[in-house]
Amino acid sequence: MTEARTRALLTAVLVGALVLSATAAAPPADARPAHEIPVTTASGAALDGPNAAGWSEVPASDVALASAPSSVPNAGDTSIERVHVQAARNDGTFYVRLQWADPSRNVSGDSPRGFVDAAAVQFPVDTSSRPPIAMGGPDNRVNVWYWSGDGATQELLAGGAGTTTPFRSPTVDANATYADGTWTVVYTRPVAVDDGSANRTTLATDGRLDVAVAVWNGGNDERSGQKAVSEWHYFPSDSGPAGPPYQTLLWTVAGVAIVAVVGVTAFGVLRTRGEGGGS
Repeated sequence: MTEARTRALLTAVLVGALVLSATAAAPPADARPAHEIPVTTASGAALDGPNAAGWSEVPASDVALASAPSSVPNAGDTSIERVHVQAARNDGTFYVRLQWADPSRNVSGDSPRGFVDAAAVQFPVDTSSRPPIAMGGPDNRVNVWYWSGDGATQELLAGGAGTTTPFRSPTVDANATYADGTWTVVYTRPVAVDDGSANRTTLATDGRLDVAVAVWNGGNDERSGQKAVSEWHYFPSDSGPAGPPYQTLLWTVAGVAIVAVVGVTAFGVLRTRGEGGGS
């Protein structure tokens, strides 16, 4: 092979490797680990209303739901399969927004048997470990933020199925709206709650915060343990639409690996042709 052809081939390989490296080193805007729900800092934006304009700037995660394991009759008969979840902090307040499709609006007395639409968000009390997802356990209880279509909002403590009790001084509010076959519910709670309670989840954590959601469709006679639930997901301590910093590192490593493979392949081709005496 002539020196000119060698230089041309090496140049083409280098350009190709650089293009591949640049592509791999720039992850897509929504790249983030499975089960992560980003938390946006939205200083100054009003977010307590379900249709507040500020929510358009907060990324949404599509969370899958399935029937909760339960011994209640018809526990496997649930109808809500997905819920969109958004989370944000703003001036000392933590917001969680749930949105899901439901063909019927079921509030007090609307369904034939009086069951109402409802939704809940669940957090572990001890944020350093992950409790049983079915309402926690004796060694790690859970806080539950519960909203129902009859207008009730409750902040609950549970240490397993059948142990749910309300907080005496609730700190959670919820606002909801139903339009075009879709429920939208926004929960709000102060990040810091100085009431001396050791049973309330600390939202100002430096580590990730586990979270799970549940939805009841009153029109399908869903209530109690007959509900659609998610797996454990989590809010990261420092996240945004592009995901946590280590995503960039992973994609950069992938880019370097591609460059190395291309380089080794090109070297092998050149060496083979050289030994074969090609011109």
